[in-house]
Amino acid sequence: MFEKTKLSAAMALVLASMGSQADTNDAQQAVARSTSLAKQQEKGEDKKAENSKKEDDTEVIEVTGIRGSLNKSMAIKQQSVQVVDSVVAEDIGKFPDNNLVEALQRVTGVQTTDRGGGEVSTVTIRGLTDVTTTVNGRRIFTSTGRQVAVADIPAALLKSVDVYKTRGAHQLSSGIAGQIDIHTQRPFDFEGSKFVVAARGVYSDQPDKTDPVISALASDRWSTNAGDFGALINLSYARTHYRDQNVTPGAVVPFRADNLERLFSGWPQGLDNGLPNAAGSTMDLTDGDGNVTEADVPYVLSRDAIFENDLNGKRERPAFNLSLQWAPNDSSQYLFEVFYNGYRNESFNSMLFSYVDWWGDLDPDAPITYYPGTNVVKSRIVGSPAVWSSGDYSKSKTDSYVYALGGDWDLTPALKVKSELVYQTSTYKTDFIALRANAVGVPNVAVDFNAGSGLPSWQFVEDDYSTQVDLTSLDWNLAQMYDNGGKDEGNSIAWTLDGDYLLDVGIFNRLKAGVRFERRGAKSKARGVDGDLSASNIALNDDITYVNPSFFDGEADVPSGWVVANGYTLHDQESYYRSLYGFDDSDLTLKKTFDVTEKDYAAYIETDFDTDLFGHRVDGEMGLRYTRASTDMTFYSYLSDTDPLLATPQDASNSNSKLLPSFIGRFYFTDNLMARFAYTQTLRRPEFSQLNPYITYTKDLTGNQVGTAAGGNPNLKPVESKNYDLSLEWYFGEGNALYGTYFRRDIEGFVYDSLRKVTYTMPGESDSYDYILSLPDNASNGKLEGVEIGTVYFPNYLPAWLDGLGIQASGTFLDSSQDVPQYDSTTGEKTGSISRDMFGVSKTSYSAALIYQHGPMDARLSYVWRDKWLNSYEAALFANPRGIYRRPEQSLDFQLSYNVTDNLMVTFDATNLTKEIYKAYYQDQDIYNFSNSLYSRTFALGVRYSL
Repeated sequence: MFEKTKLSAAMALVLASMGSQADTNDAQQAVARSTSLAKQQEKGEDKKAENSKKEDDTEVIEVTGIRGSLNKSMAIKQQSVQVVDSVVAEDIGKFPDNNLVEALQRVTGVQTTDRGGGEVSTVTIRGLTDVTTTVNGRRIFTSTGRQVAVADIPAALLKSVDVYKTRGAHQLSSGIAGQIDIHTQRPFDFEGSKFVVAARGVYSDQPDKTDPVISALASDRWSTNAGDFGALINLSYARTHYRDQNVTPGAVVPFRADNLERLFSGWPQGLDNGLPNAAGSTMDLTDGDGNVTEADVPYVLSRDAIFENDLNGKRERPAFNLSLQWAPNDSSQYLFEVFYNGYRNESFNSMLFSYVDWWGDLDPDAPITYYPGTNVVKSRIVGSPAVWSSGDYSKSKTDSYVYALGGDWDLTPALKVKSELVYQTSTYKTDFIALRANAVGVPNVAVDFNAGSGLPSWQFVEDDYSTQVDLTSLDWNLAQMYDNGGKDEGNSIAWTLDGDYLLDVGIFNRLKAGVRFERRGAKSKARGVDGDLSASNIALNDDITYVNPSFFDGEADVPSGWVVANGYTLHDQESYYRSLYGFDDSDLTLKKTFDVTEKDYAAYIETDFDTDLFGHRVDGEMGLRYTRASTDMTFYSYLSDTDPLLATPQDASNSNSKLLPSFIGRFYFTDNLMARFAYTQTLRRPEFSQLNPYITYTKDLTGNQVGTAAGGNPNLKPVESKNYDLSLEWYFGEGNALYGTYFRRDIEGFVYDSLRKVTYTMPGESDSYDYILSLPDNASNGKLEGVEIGTVYFPNYLPAWLDGLGIQASGTFLDSSQDVPQYDSTTGEKTGSISRDMFGVSKTSYSAALIYQHGPMDARLSYVWRDKWLNSYEAALFANPRGIYRRPEQSLDFQLSYNVTDNLMVTFDATNLTKEIYKAYYQDQDIYNFSNSLYSRTFALGVRYSL
């Protein structure tokens, strides 16, 4: 539509030659020709062409197969001023993986984690999770959050994805990790009409189910007297059955060494490295005021519980994208788009739980072992343990819509203006109901907390300690019931105005400026009630009982099935059970928790420069972005002293502003060898829920006499990051590249929770209860630095039958530190800090893909691996180290496609081929092993037809 400059035509020649697999010398000569032609243009035209829209690039680059996709990804990386990596669809409607997250795991510097529900769901960029996600440049979110669930965006809707590791002043400043910009198809991407339909059947081995993934795209464009018109609709639907299985030894608690009685209070809780675990260790016991009541008490350490989870569920993701374009002439274009993504999830979790925190009703000669040289119990037998199961039913639903109306105008040959109005709404609803049942007459439980490689072993046994008890033959009585739910609503209206002016003032050739305004609204409602019939000895009805089959596939010596309330039946009969437990309508009514309005203002100015230095070309951009946010909040509490049903509102406000400079430069050693340097600043504003000043008190589930309490802080400030990047990139041959980047992030104001012990009496109760209260503050700073390297290489000297063989490989090496504050357990005052690795950061990760594209066949075998990392902190209630680490994780995936005809393609995909068990531990994986999770492998067969 818009007139292309000579430089863009020359770049098109370069990229076309790369896509058509010209030899190395021809590609290098084409680059040289384009550079020579570029020097003949005015600097402004040069810059305008280099930064032309990706839509224009798509019009002239034919992407064919995996290799063509990688060629274009490298071209985007080379042309961009930013440090950016991209994933491009191999063909219309054929993004290279099941979902966006899986595709991103091969991007240099990107790590993915939180596998579950049949997929990987979380993206980190260089170890940091705070990622801003945009669709066609528009910031999107889910309900009341600041981020979007990236896994909810179907791959079938995507044309390409850019992962920005630096940001210019013209880009959003949020997201200290980076920005993921998702591009969808538009009708002007095609010369004329286009129709694509694809269908896949995906088999998951753990639930033993096959599910559909279907998509369809229809697009056309017309030339009329009123200009060119285009319309596109892209539809997608995916269903997934999943089964996630987990076995976990509980947290560590102390026992007196002389009589093996559990110590419920008086000992120091929440130590970062846990209580000392050397054999013969002693400690002082204190009262509530910190006075020593008993000195030098010998103690041993053991687990409080052992439990298993068997989660079965079904997830659905409907989505569509509508795009309408109108170009009345060569100097203007208008766009209207709608982007919708939905999420439906229904699941039933079967839990088996046994306390192992006492020695009662047990022969004193029962065997017990310790880890060598420690006071930590490795294996033991517990007599008459309290055992229960829980059937948990959960149902959730998300609907998110983005509506955009905008235009681009070339007001003069040098001045271009664009503006856009975007409205977004997102609603999330959830309901949860759980019914616990107590096992009657369990004689003993024999447990080895680490029988090997972090996997525990435990069975219920008779008094001879060897004959196993059949859990399905025991009697089970009703115990506790939990019934809660919520509804979150978020909306936004945003307006942007951007100007782009070509100039010729010394080394400066382009001036950009713009403003942005967004008004966010966020409302949250919740409900919750629980009851207990344990004392009534009411048997679990036969019509609701369920026995789960073949738990953990025999990978661990643990109970393989147990009696539990069927979650689906519980949901169907919820009215009966609510009445049985005495819940009334007021218990089930959603009540407000917060209502937030935020106004976000931003303005920027940015200039591009282009000059020669020591006979080499240097270009880049520099700018300033000013951002200001003003947040008005009303929070509500369930716990009104006068009437629990009438929440008492509390108003608060928060405002912040920041001027963020940015500088990004490129130095060309040769046409194909360049270095980049970037200095940028980014920030992350606190989540709305973190600003809630009300405190919620929760009694401990496992019988510990200390509960947990948590609140927010309306005075939280944004987390700020100063970012440095230095890269060296060599582009050679047919889309081949070798590149490396050194980077550093200096981060101030990480939100971290203070801790102190408080006593509180619940409304309507007479007895007080001790709680460990956590309150957030900008109390921690951190530093992240590292190196990432990557390559794409297709040799041109292989024999004919190996033509098309290549590799894509990358590695990321990180070093991080974070100040973890220490607090006085009585006052909550900060007393100092310790330094440890940042949360979520693996020191090493890498990915490698072996690619073979020959004739009508495309194939890729890809492997990703990441080192261990500090994942989170345990609640400050226990004697184990607080840091929860994840063991190294890996995944092996395979993809194959075959073009039967020019219009018909068949595909085969497989994920998680090695059937990994994902493991976590408390700082010491041999002594303090924690969770072990088994997830599905998937195998998919599909067909795609296009016209």
